[in-house]
Amino acid sequence: MSSNLFKTTVNEYLESLPKTVQSKLYEAPATCLSIYRLLSPMAKFYIMSMIFNEKPVNLRDLNKWCKPSSRKLEYEALKRLKALHLVEYDNKGSHIRLHSNFRKNFRDCLTGTQKPNAFGSISLTNDKHKVDIKFLDKFASQKWENILHFMVGTESTTTPSKSVLSLLQLGGLMENKNGLSITNSGFQFLLQDVNAQIWTLLLQYLNLTQDLNMDPVDVLNFIFILGSLELGKSYSVSSLSETQRSMLADLRDYGLVYQRSDTSGRFYPTRLATTLTSDSAGLKTPSMAVEQALGEEAEETAQERNIQESIIIETNFKVYAYTNSPLEIAILNLFVHLRTRFANMVCGQITRESIRNALYNGITADQIIKFLDSHAHPQMKLLAKERLDKKIEFDTSNNINTAGGAPQSKNENVISQHKLEIIPPNVLDQIKLWQLELDRIQTFEGYLFKDLANQQEYDILSNYASELGVLIWSDKVKKKFFVTKDGMSQVADFANRKLKR
Repeated sequence: MSSNLFKTTVNEYLESLPKTVQSKLYEAPATCLSIYRLLSPMAKFYIMSMIFNEKPVNLRDLNKWCKPSSRKLEYEALKRLKALHLVEYDNKGSHIRLHSNFRKNFRDCLTGTQKPNAFGSISLTNDKHKVDIKFLDKFASQKWENILHFMVGTESTTTPSKSVLSLLQLGGLMENKNGLSITNSGFQFLLQDVNAQIWTLLLQYLNLTQDLNMDPVDVLNFIFILGSLELGKSYSVSSLSETQRSMLADLRDYGLVYQRSDTSGRFYPTRLATTLTSDSAGLKTPSMAVEQALGEEAEETAQERNIQESIIIETNFKVYAYTNSPLEIAILNLFVHLRTRFANMVCGQITRESIRNALYNGITADQIIKFLDSHAHPQMKLLAKERLDKKIEFDTSNNINTAGGAPQSKNENVISQHKLEIIPPNVLDQIKLWQLELDRIQTFEGYLFKDLANQQEYDILSNYASELGVLIWSDKVKKKFFVTKDGMSQVADFANRKLKR
């Protein structure tokens, strides 16, 4: 899955909250920092450009901050900022400024002038029981991997707590049919990034807050605080609210925090918690191997494990996976026809039927490709890098010869056009083609623009829609074009401004 999936999911949840709830969230500096981390680079750019500016910014000036080719990014960034009420427009709609609470508290984060306990209170007393990063990683790994093993039905797996089971059912990941069994959504869940998986359960947890008589703002603030804490440090329970203290038991079940006992006065955030709002993956899926090295010895161990648990794909669609993990084998079995199993390796083949079975279960071709890419054998990645370097070198030299000495910018364009292809191209294309067999017709919700006065009007509006990335279909002869549902208002506003002039 894309690393941006969990960010999009969380942002969509935040956008669905009432404006009053959003405003309360922005009163917490840690929440402001976390929400900033979840935004797109363009949205972050706008915030940083206005954070120290007390005066509203003219929208005409704002449009000059990005190139015309980036109109789509500008449109999406402003749309998200508006949905989160991070920006406010004046009555005329000609000026824009940051939400006052957000600007103040986020600025305090940047300048270090926030309240001392804004990011939790570090416990000052020494813990008699040794707890280090290695221990926390092992604890989080066991907790989270146990949930995934339970979902795929691995034998001898400990049944998760009742709170975890209820979230798996409420999220549609498992269903009760003479016992709990995984659903189509559950299959997709297994191939997601760890952060996306964690947020899937946390969002279901947030949906239960009203039934549990918990303040959603308090719950969200604590989750965002966890994402800003330091791994390996212990934090005082006494500084938490009653709602946040009651959350610790549930968060322990997910592997997000470690607490020696229910009555312990301290808790430790694990890597799963400290990377909640980060681009870094918490732990490796599906084996949950620690991704970040813990000293030289741990780094060597992780490298050995990565080699042992890696996949080789041949051009004849044969797959060799060096693993003895029941979880990884179960996931491979979702889209690979496994034929032979050895002590530390399984062999199989990608077939039309195995891919179709995965597609019927709701798994997409992109998810399969992403999984194979991220778990490819190091030797496959090395060979792919060598092929890419040779291709870039050949195309660059050929470009220089034909152009009589190409400038640096053209060479950069040549390089940017190439991508690292770890999976054999014929396998990659065939997986996508098998998906296209089932997706021959696509439907889109949107609006049709027609009856335009002349060709010039059509060109102006359709080009603008194309720049925004909301254009789905166009016919230059009939002077008609179709835009997405979200893009309609933007194109209509532009038409009113431009055509009136």
